Amino acid sequence: MFKKYLALDVGDVRIGVARSDAMGMFAHPLEVIDRTKTKAVKRVQELCRQENTKSIVVGIPKSLDGQEKRQAEKVREFIEKLNSSIEGLEIIEIDERLSTISAERMLNETTNKDARGKRKVVDKIAAAIILQTYLDMKK
Repeated sequence: MFKKYLALDVGDVRIGVARSDAMGMFAHPLEVIDRTKTKAVKRVQELCRQENTKSIVVGIPKSLDGQEKRQAEKVREFIEKLNSSIEGLEIIEIDERLSTISAERMLNETTNKDARGKRKVVDKIAAAIILQTYLDMKK
């Protein structure tokens, strides 16, 4: 039996979301949730229902030396909100060090969008990198 996953790149303003394919092998960028305009927990709940999954991979930000800073605490606070709102949720935390930097480099190499255009997609690409990292680790 194959398992589908969602992945989240949680930021203060935006949350990048990615999903796996039906076989749980490949990650695809899905959307960016604007936390200033959308109730993020409710939207993740809707996405779990739409994607038929209760397994979410969440990137935990760490500094280059592996230390967790304040942003990691904020991500864990968001995880707690998800856990209390979505019954039976499986949260998988992984180190997301450099995922946003990798996503930005990828965008710089493949597109000529302006900074505003890149901001609209970089978070979901970072979420796809987080998810693909996890899927590759499972192999």
